[in-house]
Amino acid sequence: PARPRRRVRRDTLATVATAAAGGLLLAAAFPPLGWWPLAAVGPALLLVVLRRSRPRAAFGLGTVFGLTFFAPHLVWLTNLGPLPWVALVVIQALLLGGLSCVVPVLSRLPGWPLWAAAWWVAAEALRSRVPLGGFPWGRLAFSQADAPTLGWAAIGGAPAVSAVVALAAACLAALLATLRSATTRRRAVAAAGLLASLAAGGAGAVFLPSAATDEERSATVAVVQGNVPRGRTLEEQARVEQVADNHVAATRELARDIEAGRAPRPDLVLWPENATDRDPREDPTLSGPISQAAAEVGAPIVVGAILEAPGDRIRNASLLWDPETGPGTYYAKRHLVPFGEYIPARDLLGGFGDLQLIPRDFVPGDRPVRLDVGDIRLASSICYEVAYDGQVRDAVRTGANLVAVPTNNATYMRDGNLAEPEQQLAMSRLRAVEHDRAVLVASTTGISAVIEPDGTVTAATGAWTREVLTATVPLRTDQTLATRLGAIPEAVIALAAAAATALGVHRARRARRLPADGTAKDRAAKDRAATEGDTEV
Repeated sequence: PARPRRRVRRDTLATVATAAAGGLLLAAAFPPLGWWPLAAVGPALLLVVLRRSRPRAAFGLGTVFGLTFFAPHLVWLTNLGPLPWVALVVIQALLLGGLSCVVPVLSRLPGWPLWAAAWWVAAEALRSRVPLGGFPWGRLAFSQADAPTLGWAAIGGAPAVSAVVALAAACLAALLATLRSATTRRRAVAAAGLLASLAAGGAGAVFLPSAATDEERSATVAVVQGNVPRGRTLEEQARVEQVADNHVAATRELARDIEAGRAPRPDLVLWPENATDRDPREDPTLSGPISQAAAEVGAPIVVGAILEAPGDRIRNASLLWDPETGPGTYYAKRHLVPFGEYIPARDLLGGFGDLQLIPRDFVPGDRPVRLDVGDIRLASSICYEVAYDGQVRDAVRTGANLVAVPTNNATYMRDGNLAEPEQQLAMSRLRAVEHDRAVLVASTTGISAVIEPDGTVTAATGAWTREVLTATVPLRTDQTLATRLGAIPEAVIALAAAAATALGVHRARRARRLPADGTAKDRAAKDRAATEGDTEV
């Protein structure tokens, strides 16, 4: 009896280790490492162990995978202290663990890799919505900025990219599952499925938008990264009052370069999120310098500003500032960061730790707003919003021909780790391809960038530096299939996953109810349902 117990214990440890290794490999697929092929390998290891597990064990294995994935993927959150990092990692891991319980059921269906891929996309869709508005970080699509699969974003958005990667992962898992005892024919079929899925992923390169040409309409833009003092604590950064001065100074330096012939005069200047920490419309110490900078550079400035709102609340906004008429149209951030821009259950939680540094809640904007300057029709997706499909899509659908992503990543870079801005840059590159638009990323401290519609980064800044990027970017108006279809591809895939789950549960229950004296075919089906993929761990 001792030997079988040792074997069970050894098999259990190997299964858990496989799930843990899968999470680590998936984390390596994302920036800062960016080894994008591992986005299929990591989930494949998870699917291998899930398909031979009972639902209760699947929960544990999915949670282990989630812990080893999200812990390194979100390590930049440790700049806020260990508690926010641990809390978010655990929440995301438990959510993935709960969703993993259905994989053993799906794995018994014919063509199960298709349903497993659909399940992964559905899981990402759910994570992007709950709890508290969801948290889309870690979607497979966001690891593919340098991969040919990126082109699928122009067809079905981020869900389509995740789907082709997840399908490759499931087909790899199917092949790995045949290596022990399957017949040569089954191995050949599994290998063919994997090759077909890889070919489908590679076909994404066909759908990448075309590179910019000299013949198409364009505009000259300037992206200003004014930099901020590198405070070691949130309280130090909250006391900083020179951020606006830095961006004014950088813009005036650009004006001098223009006069000296060292830089072209831009049609528009973009400042990052939180370039001013007060409402410049109501503070002459801010409005005067901004107006002077705009007049000197000879172009409107999109100012990342904190604006006053009714009820002692504030807005996080992109404010268009004209060199002659001053402040005008603004876009207010619609998808706010819980515990960063507002405190859920403030009466209960508002007094804890660094949450005391958020004395007032932000109020979300209620609609996308386009900022028009000459031929430019600018859509702004502020920082965190770039991770959400609908935020960028709604803005482009207003008729925008250029996308801005003003952001403030200083809080998450204090330890010198650039993982967060690099991950956000990868999301911005996907959005460029998804909507066939040039994207301008303006950050207070880096990474600021100019991204072409094909996802290529043509200019980028360093971290913790004062820099200005000037570039000529195309102004495109045609909508991609992804822009037109919107959330439909994701909804169809999620419904397919739900239908497959329902069918799998029904078949499993039916198999358990088969009478003991049923036909040989019935008994064989019941045996398969009871044993295939059902090894307890």
